[in-house]
Amino acid sequence: MKAVRVIAHPDGGRIEVQEIARPTVGPGQVLVRARASGLNRGEITQARDRRAGDPMTVGVEFAGEVAEVGSEVTAWREGDRVMGHGRECQAQFVLADPLAIMPVPSAVSWIEAASFPNAFITAHDAVITNGQLQPGESILVNGASGGVAWAALQIAALWPARPVMAMSRSAEKLARLAQFGVDVGIDSSGQSQVEQVMSATGKRGVDVVIDQVGAPVFEANVQSMAVGGRYVNIARLGGRNAQLDLEQLWLKRLKLIGVTFRTRSEQQRIQCVQACARDMLPFLKDGRIRWAIDRSFALDDIHAAHAYMMESRHFGKIVLTID
Repeated sequence: MKAVRVIAHPDGGRIEVQEIARPTVGPGQVLVRARASGLNRGEITQARDRRAGDPMTVGVEFAGEVAEVGSEVTAWREGDRVMGHGRECQAQFVLADPLAIMPVPSAVSWIEAASFPNAFITAHDAVITNGQLQPGESILVNGASGGVAWAALQIAALWPARPVMAMSRSAEKLARLAQFGVDVGIDSSGQSQVEQVMSATGKRGVDVVIDQVGAPVFEANVQSMAVGGRYVNIARLGGRNAQLDLEQLWLKRLKLIGVTFRTRSEQQRIQCVQACARDMLPFLKDGRIRWAIDRSFALDDIHAAHAYMMESRHFGKIVLTID
């Protein structure tokens, strides 16, 4: 079968599409014939950082049909349309834990389904599980044009949060975000974040911040927050070293929270998948999830897909199609 593989090298790993053996399903596993796989920036940076070790298949999300089920699996059967979160997902066949896959409604395409798992599981873990967003509270999402931000904004709007605020350097992207439930768009290239947040919240400040940018926005984020606010960091695309005014932390009784899958156990990862499925699949089934698919690439065009993602011009998800 075809698979996207990272080949370790002392100067940084390189990506290749290779022919490898089809996985063998175990008693408690499901084998899925993948039709699409979402692309994520973390896969690219991790591949580039791989300087030693055996070749490995990359990818953390997929959508396709169940091809085979293990002897101990009762919840799924051959032919079921599924999407899931896991490892080694950018391949024609993917081995999955039966608790880490979710049903795909017939009205949802493979490309749409493959864009759901990582973005929504990550965003749900940040917004609901860690951010503890409550209906009627306010939320701000930094760097609000990528896949996780797109999911976080929709989760917040559906919960529902009010107001839902998004920040981006692109006025064009902010305008497009209105269809995903954004009440207030903040253009970070020319507007004061703190002033805009305080105006939108009646000077109260924002309850939950979902931050992907890091250092450049950290101080403004803290200044923008309400008493009892929760600051959840997902990524540090703009830098990782920031200064914290402990007086602000103290007076506002803030919670600073970091989230990642890299230091989670397999059981904790499955719990994240299950929590997202519990809360978000009803919205998927009744058609209230709005899709933001920027572009799709064939699996064989993986280098072009990586180059396009690293330009940071995309809006929403980039997806690989798998023949």
